[in-house]
Amino acid sequence: MRTAEHIDALEAAGRGLADAAEAAGPDAGVPTCPGWRVRDLLRHTTTVHRWATGFVTEGHAEYRPEGAEPPLDGAPLLAHYREGHAALVAALRAAPGDLAAWTFFPAPSPLAFWARRQAHETAVHRADAESALAAGTGPGPVGAAFAADGVDELLAGFHGLDRSRVRTAVPRTLRIRATDTGDVWTVRLSAAPPVTERGTADGGTADGGPAAGDPAAGGPVDAELTGTAARLYLTLWNRLPASAVTASGDPELLRLWRETSAIG
Repeated sequence: MRTAEHIDALEAAGRGLADAAEAAGPDAGVPTCPGWRVRDLLRHTTTVHRWATGFVTEGHAEYRPEGAEPPLDGAPLLAHYREGHAALVAALRAAPGDLAAWTFFPAPSPLAFWARRQAHETAVHRADAESALAAGTGPGPVGAAFAADGVDELLAGFHGLDRSRVRTAVPRTLRIRATDTGDVWTVRLSAAPPVTERGTADGGTADGGPAAGDPAAGGPVDAELTGTAARLYLTLWNRLPASAVTASGDPELLRLWRETSAIG
C-alpha cells in the first residue's frame, strides 16, 4: 500500500473509533482488552497518536517515551482524542517525503513507517471500540488489501524484532494463508525471533520469484491458519477468537501464538 492510502486508512479508522466509543460510552467494557473500559482505550490511543505526531513534526532521531495519559473522561476525553487524531493525520499529510525520524523496524522511509504503523494501530483499536458496543456485533469490516498489509506488518515487522516472545525450543513452521488476496506467509519459529517470508498462493515470493521447496508453495508445515485477510488480521491481533479462522495441524502452535504474541 502507498503512504497516502495508509493515511486515508488512519483517518477513517480514527473516526470510526471515536464514533464507536461515543456510542458505547466511557464506562463500557472492552472485551478484546480485558480490564479496560472505553475511557482506557481512548486515553491510550490518543497518547500514542500524540507520541507519533512528535516524531513526524519534530523529526526526533532517537526513541522518546510516550507522555502521560490525559486525566480526562467523558465528552472532554473524546474531544481530546478527536483533536489528537486529526493532528496526526494532518502532520502525516504535510510531512516531506524525505522526513528523517526514528522508527523501530525497517520501512521504505520514516514517513511510510509512521503512516503504516499508526493506520494499523488505530484500526486495531477501532475494532476494540466496536467490540464494546452494546449490540455485541464485534469488530466491523476491514478491507482485504489493508488487512493483508497489517498481517505482513505484524509478522515481518513486530515479530521480526528481538523482543518477540513467539519462540519454540524445537524449530517449527507455521503457514498463514489468506483465501481472498492469495497472500501466504511462512513463519519459521525457533529459539530465535520468528523469520517470516511472504509468498503467494501459487508458491511465488512477494517479489515474483520462485519459492521451490518452500512451505509457502504447499509443502509440509506443522500448522496452518486459513481465512480471509480480515479474519486473519483480527485473529492474529487476538481481536477475534481462534474459531474465526480455519486451523489445521498442531494446535499447540495456535495456542503458543495466542499466549505469547501480544504487543506491549
